[in-house]
Amino acid sequence: MKLIHWVAGMACAVSMAGAAQANPLQQAIDGEHRTAKYAARDEYRHPAETLEFFQVKPDMAVVEIWPGGGWYTEILAPALKDEGTFYAAHFPKDTQVGYFKRSREAFEKRMAENKDMYGAVKLTEFAPGGDSEIAPAGSADAVLTFRNVHNWMGGNNEQAAFKTFYKALKPGGVLGVVEHRAKPGTSREDMKKSGYVTQDYVIELAKNAGFELEETSEINANPKDTANHPKGVWTLPPSLRLGDEDKDKYLAIGESDRMTLRFRKPKS
Repeated sequence: MKLIHWVAGMACAVSMAGAAQANPLQQAIDGEHRTAKYAARDEYRHPAETLEFFQVKPDMAVVEIWPGGGWYTEILAPALKDEGTFYAAHFPKDTQVGYFKRSREAFEKRMAENKDMYGAVKLTEFAPGGDSEIAPAGSADAVLTFRNVHNWMGGNNEQAAFKTFYKALKPGGVLGVVEHRAKPGTSREDMKKSGYVTQDYVIELAKNAGFELEETSEINANPKDTANHPKGVWTLPPSLRLGDEDKDKYLAIGESDRMTLRFRKPKS
């Protein structure tokens, strides 16, 4: 009888290990293709837990907003290429902003140099307040944005951004938001300067666009972060805007305290 239980237990363990190994998202997170300095940030960004919280599955149509250098693209593109669809809604191609232009060109170059990994990526664009199409209307299962809301506040386009996300999603689709978290009561002006946004304000933006708040998570919380630094959130790693000044102090804090929010577009 003990032998039977042992065999059954081993079979279960092998089955579970096989399931984990077959998970395309986890395979992408563990993959050797990832940039070493990107993978080193997993301890702060928790990609496996975050994407699980956003209910991302390999057969979904997923839009990533402003993928920048491709931190999450390294995970999402290979995970979705066989069964799903991945839209990288990058900076506009005709942008006159130098940083946006360089970032998009570098992203395009990277996609072109590794067709096996990124050949299925659908490169679209996102200009908050504009009429760009991040994905065909009502086609996306999930829209994901990582640490971007503060960027749109500078041009007073944050509400328009959330309306664009709503338009792209299917009824019942998910909007996943990760953002640097300001202390409650922080003024709009201080949010714009610091890069930290209050959780209440992000929730307000989503609700005004028609979303329902489904769940919040502390996956990406960092209690060491006071959200009060000389150069705002950019004082902390990975930016370290102060250079060597108090560098050890900010490295000890780590990356910013972040909210992680899941919203749902109503089914009706």
